[in-house]
Amino acid sequence: MGLELYLDLLSQPCRAVYIFAKKNGIPFQLRTVELLKGQHLNKEFLPANSLQRVPVLKDGDFVLSESVAILIYLSSKYQTADHWYPSDLQARMRVHEYLGWHGDCIRNNFGVSLWAQVLAPLIGAQVPEEKLKHNRAAMDRALQCLEDKFLGDKAFLTSQQVTLADIMALEELMQVVALGCDLFEGRPRLAAWHQRVEAFLGADLCRETHSLISSIREQAANKKILDPPPEMYSKMLLRLSRIP
Repeated sequence: MGLELYLDLLSQPCRAVYIFAKKNGIPFQLRTVELLKGQHLNKEFLPANSLQRVPVLKDGDFVLSESVAILIYLSSKYQTADHWYPSDLQARMRVHEYLGWHGDCIRNNFGVSLWAQVLAPLIGAQVPEEKLKHNRAAMDRALQCLEDKFLGDKAFLTSQQVTLADIMALEELMQVVALGCDLFEGRPRLAAWHQRVEAFLGADLCRETHSLISSIREQAANKKILDPPPEMYSKMLLRLSRIP
């Protein structure tokens, strides 16, 4: 059996893996794991990933989790264009520098909108307004750093060419945009970066990758999302409690 990718395109890291694999013509079998249905907790999924998380890559007997590790594995095994994950040591470390910062400052902050608008209401909970204000301030600080520290006067976040850093950032930001927040207002450099990345990836691929997240707010408003199974409630409440 060939390469398998276990993904839920509602998840930002999953979308980054999906869009990278598709853009680079990497052949894979998509194994959809619907998080809101608790499918990542099923026994059928456990052999693929004891961490009960997505994304997961399965390449024969080799199983790998965590989106950054998966992206590096794919770029290395399939020898994708050097600009994605540069062979030059210093250029590669710039990518890692961003990815390390991304986990703390982008990933931890930019998922709160989805929880506040869609996920928390599914279990009858809400994110306190004080936490939402704190989150908006944290996102503003992160966006400023994204522009000043990483983008600067370059075309892309770590160089003049698109890298793994750009697709990781794109997927986090586009989720918040899909939920109705214009992150690029008053930030022309960041808006231009966004346009360059999407132009490079292609409109059709971006539309395909973002179709689920683009419709999630409307689905939630129209009550078209099924309530999560009972075994999901405690995990979701725990995640909500960890929002600073």
